Amino acid sequence: MAQKDKPWLFRTYAGHSTAAKSNALYRTNLAKGQTGLSVAFDLPTQTGYDSDHVLARGEVGKVGVPICHLGDMRALFEGIPLEQMNTSMTINATAPWLLSLYIAVAEEQGADIAALQGTVQNDLIKEYLSRGTYICPPKPSLAMITDVAAYTREHLPKWNPMNVCSYHLQEAGATPQQELAYALATAIAVLDDLKGKVPAESFPEMVGRISFFVNAGIRFVTEMCKMRAFTELWDEITRDRYGIAEEKYRRFRYGVQVNSLGLTEQQPENNVYRILLEMLAVTLSKNARARAVQLPAWNEALGLPRPWDQQWSLRMQQILAYETDLLEYGDLFDGNPVIAAKVEELKAGARDELRLLDDMGGAIAAIDYMKARLVESNAERLGRIETNETVVVGVNRWQGGEDSPLTAGDGGIMVVDPAVEQDQIARLQAWRRARDEGAVQLALGALRDAARRGENVMPWSIAAAKAGATTGEWAGIMRQVHGEYRGPTGVSSSPSNRTEGLEEIRDAVDAVSARLGRRLKFVVGKPGLDGHSNGAEQIAFRARDCGMDITYEGIRLTPEQIVACAAEEDAHVIGLSILSGSHLPLIEDVMARIRAAGMVHVPVIVGGIIPDEDAARLRAMGVARVYTPKDFQLNTIMMDIVALVEPSVEAA
Repeated sequence: MAQKDKPWLFRTYAGHSTAAKSNALYRTNLAKGQTGLSVAFDLPTQTGYDSDHVLARGEVGKVGVPICHLGDMRALFEGIPLEQMNTSMTINATAPWLLSLYIAVAEEQGADIAALQGTVQNDLIKEYLSRGTYICPPKPSLAMITDVAAYTREHLPKWNPMNVCSYHLQEAGATPQQELAYALATAIAVLDDLKGKVPAESFPEMVGRISFFVNAGIRFVTEMCKMRAFTELWDEITRDRYGIAEEKYRRFRYGVQVNSLGLTEQQPENNVYRILLEMLAVTLSKNARARAVQLPAWNEALGLPRPWDQQWSLRMQQILAYETDLLEYGDLFDGNPVIAAKVEELKAGARDELRLLDDMGGAIAAIDYMKARLVESNAERLGRIETNETVVVGVNRWQGGEDSPLTAGDGGIMVVDPAVEQDQIARLQAWRRARDEGAVQLALGALRDAARRGENVMPWSIAAAKAGATTGEWAGIMRQVHGEYRGPTGVSSSPSNRTEGLEEIRDAVDAVSARLGRRLKFVVGKPGLDGHSNGAEQIAFRARDCGMDITYEGIRLTPEQIVACAAEEDAHVIGLSILSGSHLPLIEDVMARIRAAGMVHVPVIVGGIIPDEDAARLRAMGVARVYTPKDFQLNTIMMDIVALVEPSVEAA
């Protein structure tokens, strides 16, 4: 029997409320046997806004930890020796800045910077396609990705400067072939740009330090074969396209978080089995085994997991690694003809898609195309669930059963105290008052000049971090120099060819539109910083196919902008989508502005991860309908929209 393998890194994706509370959570998880940290940042930090910015309202500390300056980063890692830690930071647009803060704190601890180990996700391309936390346009963003890579080559030789992140591609609806192709195309774009920033003799080593962060869904065999296909395609690309001779630099290194898209609000206890099966897909195949695994909690479709929920997910990993004999054997699937055939099928589909992207000029040039394809693929996925072609237990089959005791009492989730935001803002303002403002402005001016000259921004960012600059100030410089980007929505103005199941709805839309004297106008908006746009895109996509006149301008809008748009477009219905947990303050703001604009006759519908208690509060504010992930029948929502407009037609 071969020597038993070492287990992968055990991580849980964690961070909430404040740096101090997140630090306490990290130290607790490490004491429970977690072997690496995976830091979740809140949306203002991810999108380059300080906690007191207007767009940060309601978002502070909700989906991760707010980090505005060096003091916050210092508190986040208090008592955790960074020289001994392997830290993954899920950060993209502000990756150079957060890594700069991390380096500054490590230096304060007296760490040998060259000994630091970890990863910054630093994948901006997938942000344009799925997650939405971009700041600048694609080309300067690509330059910042490779700035980080070039800096780590010289100063942080054990650090992974980029996680090519296909995780969110699957969350946005990607097929396995699309996930393979779009992720590999991203890596190719980065390596092509990086070649001009590092010495030729160092390039193979840098290829070896590009890592991937992938998704594993419920279709176990397909997902396991996808990982083998990833491994073989990456070996092929690095060997043939870049001439990398040494096998160790061609190795496909990846971490994984298993699928959150397939977790259900209905019968959420079933999610435990889904997570376990998805974990097996990335650990059973030794030749394509994950190097780090982080698992969602069973209740992530409901809201923010509690420490106990994260512990349960950690225990799953530990049981598989230490109680079973999985790590005692070689690859269980070598020579299996069924597996080999499926791997070849996936590779062929990915190669076809890669050739198409190459013909378009690569990943940067093909962003609009890829976004549209993801929206279409997700629409097809949802359509299969609606028609029961794809069975989801507890959702479209076997919906009945006992109430889950896991959700009794507190609803099964952790709720962030609303006072956290004001506390964070007060500490931010105190930080600004206490710092040397002249030194900060000098450092920011030097950063601006370096960015304009096209120099690597990392040394200047570290200097600004040490001077006391904030996240919003750093990102503000990048916006000044490179401009701000609004990504494609993937929802065109032309209806798709789909007709099955839509005839009755189209007739109803036509009838109410005729009585209105114009096409039923539906304005869809995403207030706040939540970049998870799948729900809004699919609602807009289906409403358009049902014959409604749709306005959907994408993510990251203020309540003021949404209400102004609805007034200008003379909307008949307003739809709001928020999945970050900030629905109460943001929708309260929207409803107040609607009343002030004299538009109380326009019904408002809301979708998101919204507990029942919050849904009742939204309805008390005047919201007409509240939809959560359990409301997967989009055609029912479309008919609700028509029914909401009917009274205004009759009144007219």
